[in-house]
Amino acid sequence: MLRKRDPYDAYQRVEFDARVRGANSSELVHVCYNQFIDALGSALAANQRTDTLLRSRSLTRALTALMALQLGVDREHEMAAALSEFYGAASKSVLASSLDFDAARLEEIRNDFIEVRDGLALARA
Repeated sequence: MLRKRDPYDAYQRVEFDARVRGANSSELVHVCYNQFIDALGSALAANQRTDTLLRSRSLTRALTALMALQLGVDREHEMAAALSEFYGAASKSVLASSLDFDAARLEEIRNDFIEVRDGLALARA
C-alpha cells in the first residue's frame, strides 16, 4: 500500500535539501536554527488548533534540527560547553512537551533561539 504524502511536506523536504547541499558550515547552522524555530512555531499553532498529528510531527522536526545542531558543535571551540548545554536543555523541554505539551515553555525556547540566530547573523555580517 502506498503511503499518503502531503505535497507541502514534499516541497519542504526538497527546498531544505537544496539549501543544505549548497551551504557552508555557518549557513548550515542558520538552516538548522530556522528549521527548529519554524518547527516550534508550527507545533504551537497546531496545539492551538488541537491538531495533535501536526503538533507531533512538528516536535519531531524540532528534535531533528536540534540533533543536527548538537552533532555539529565543534568540541574544541570555547563555546562548545555552553552550546551543548543550551541544545540539551531545549531537547529535554521539547521531549517533555511530546507527553505534556507546555506552550509557554516552548514559546520561551523559540524566542531564545530566535535571539541567538539573529545574533549569529549579525556576527556573520
